[in-house]
Amino acid sequence: MVKEGVDESKRATLRRFAALGAASPLAKFRAESDSEGSSDARDALAGYVAATPGAHFSKIRDDLQLGTGETQHHLRRLKRAGAVESRKDGDYSRFFPADRFSEFEQVALGYLRRETPRGMLTTLLANPDATAGELADEIGVSAPTISKYANELENSGLLSREDGYAVQNPEVVLLLLVRYADSFDEDATALAANAAELVQYDP
Repeated sequence: MVKEGVDESKRATLRRFAALGAASPLAKFRAESDSEGSSDARDALAGYVAATPGAHFSKIRDDLQLGTGETQHHLRRLKRAGAVESRKDGDYSRFFPADRFSEFEQVALGYLRRETPRGMLTTLLANPDATAGELADEIGVSAPTISKYANELENSGLLSREDGYAVQNPEVVLLLLVRYADSFDEDATALAANAAELVQYDP
């Protein structure tokens, strides 16, 4: 009985993301059919990557309730079909729709998929004058943790520490947060709702 419920949950998840895959530019991989025919799992992976760019392998596997080997197999097929590409991020492999994002955007999405860096970036976009102490209080982490990630973000080209903390290319980072807000958290969703107030026009 439990097994049946688990399987039905998995099927519903796969169907939901497969529908996204069919409607996304990643649908082009369907033309690369082979003897295996179509695959709900592969369709779902395409849809998931389109809706959640920058997700790492384990999260994709777990969210879609797939096995490790099954996930590896279908991601390899998607990469060979030119639908998906991956980028190493430390110990992670992060996946993106192919030819969709610049290197900066891929790096930004990788950090936006991590809770503390995302919290730092969203806080600084909403409050550019926030200090390290204010960031720590807002996110609920220690000052050394803020310092650690600030160093990483600076080395990755996402943050400047010349005069306090400043998000580099803030319009691009904000656009990514707005476009994929539903795949992040409530703070990102709230920021997206007020994004128009954060955009400055300077002709």
